[in-house]
Amino acid sequence: MDFGEVLSRAWKTIWKHKILWIFGILSSCGQGGGGGSGGYSPQSSGGNKWSGEVSPGMQEFFSNMEQFFNQIEIWQIFAIIAVFIFIMLIFWCIAMVLSTIGRIGLIQGTVQSEAGTEKLKFGDLFKSGKPYFWRVLGLNFLIGLAAFVLSLFVFAPLAFVATITFVGLFCLIPLICLLVPVFWLISVVIQQANIALVVEDLGIIAAIQRGWSVFRENLSNFIIMALILGLGGAIVGFIFAIPLILIILFTVIGAGMGLTSEVGFTFGRGLLAGGLAFLFYLPILTFLSGVLQAYIQSAWTLTYLRLTTSPDEPLEEELATA
Repeated sequence: MDFGEVLSRAWKTIWKHKILWIFGILSSCGQGGGGGSGGYSPQSSGGNKWSGEVSPGMQEFFSNMEQFFNQIEIWQIFAIIAVFIFIMLIFWCIAMVLSTIGRIGLIQGTVQSEAGTEKLKFGDLFKSGKPYFWRVLGLNFLIGLAAFVLSLFVFAPLAFVATITFVGLFCLIPLICLLVPVFWLISVVIQQANIALVVEDLGIIAAIQRGWSVFRENLSNFIIMALILGLGGAIVGFIFAIPLILIILFTVIGAGMGLTSEVGFTFGRGLLAGGLAFLFYLPILTFLSGVLQAYIQSAWTLTYLRLTTSPDEPLEEELATA
């Protein structure tokens, strides 16, 4: 397979049909990564501990927070946690729906572009993707559920052993190093299963079987393409995230300086400035991530088409109107 041709063709496709950027933004809703954050935890081990470390305004703020948590009931804490989990589940469901719509639109848009469609329309791609929606959603949900259950059974006992024995921790590290490339290759198979489901109009089980079959028969091609798109996408994604990292860094530094400032509002102003900068860059980051996702999905779809279609065999007419 000509990797250069696939990569350049993918760029030409999303540049010509910029409507695919919208589907890329939708698709990226389910591709986000988690980020950790560290909070400042005030502790009152000494009566005058705050006096030499933070401003009087911040002393009062932390005292009020401590008083609030001391007065709250246990059932209220559980209620807050339950509401938070419920809200997160709603956002997760919305993200899954939007990601599925975006994924289907990108696959169909790439296929239709290869079939000779001169202009792609959002409404047409959205309408033609409806027959595949529940199958694609079900495929990714079932695979995600299976991965969660498997991880629970594998990592939970090992994590427990690692917490009580130092040797268990050393056993956990090589296992994680071994499973990372395994899960990475599984994600490639899942990608091909999604494409096979839409391109060949298959059921969930048949799509998984087809994705595995294509992957197994073209293992070296998929490994090379996965390295190119995986490493390349990670580098580009990191470049896109640099402004966000700087915003968080300067916000933390500003907030830390505000803790010891004599001006009570400096801490809040630092957080406010960081929040405004984050809100300003978030749409830009979302747009750039959407374009990147559109390119990656288009490249994967073209890879599937190149490996499953003969060079002199045109795409079926039905694909152009699927």
